[in-house]
Amino acid sequence: MNIISKKYIYFLISLLVIIPGIISLVLFGLKLSIDFTGGSLLEVNLHKQVSTDEIKTVVAKENVDVAAVQQSENNTYLIRMKTIDKDQNEKVKQDLTNAFGQAEQLRFETVGPTIGKELSIKALQAIGLASILIVLYIAWSFRKVPKPVSSWRFGVCAIVALLHDVLVVVGIFSLLGHFKGVEVDSLFVTAVLTIIGFSVHDTIVVFDRIRENLRVMAGKPFAYIVNESILQTMNRSLSTSLTVAFVLFALLLFGGETIKWFVAALLVGIVSGTYSSIFNAAPLLVVWHEWSQKRKKS
Repeated sequence: MNIISKKYIYFLISLLVIIPGIISLVLFGLKLSIDFTGGSLLEVNLHKQVSTDEIKTVVAKENVDVAAVQQSENNTYLIRMKTIDKDQNEKVKQDLTNAFGQAEQLRFETVGPTIGKELSIKALQAIGLASILIVLYIAWSFRKVPKPVSSWRFGVCAIVALLHDVLVVVGIFSLLGHFKGVEVDSLFVTAVLTIIGFSVHDTIVVFDRIRENLRVMAGKPFAYIVNESILQTMNRSLSTSLTVAFVLFALLLFGGETIKWFVAALLVGIVSGTYSSIFNAAPLLVVWHEWSQKRKKS
């Protein structure tokens, strides 16, 4: 199986997945939850099954702007609204009680826009810092890699694969936000940081085998060494990823509404991370090497 010979096909597949998400990000952005925009969250148990539209209608009587209503287990509902005070909260609870019977408040919290803005900045800082540290760590770990590859190339290619995975997840959630009203919250940031770690872990497995084979297969063409390294590690990468994916799929089915989109983000990221490690990161090393060799000859 010659993966490297079809590398541009795999790059094209990645672009076809990423480009719609990028277009959606430019046109629509992400649908931010109250964690980022500021607002109030009310969690109530109504002790009976009602539709989310009915809840929105009742809450709207108090001139409260409802962003979303999510149903979780045991007739519990999460109501996300523009910022309201305690008096308005009491009125909303009373309206829910009048409409549906007893409304037991489980949680009420308000996030101010200042806190939301601070959380957005810290989320971006965390992702940026993680990327820089990953490049430095990989460059240092691969500093004794045999020629013809520089250790920095390993680091940069790992970051490209990482950005691929982040763009896939963020792009898909931008589309979901626009067409399905799915919001991104602080759990989404946690999912993205987890995906970054998994993506790099999977990529390093392949890169480490390339480093070993550069010594074992000295004299062989670089593209051949990379292809053999991918094939030698593919079973391990797929087995690890499938194990995690099965657990996440089970959580997606039975984990409840509150962690549904967090798990979905992880699942998309795990699949994307496995793909990028095998079909993007290592082939990109070959493209960079071939370009470098042509440049030297010219």
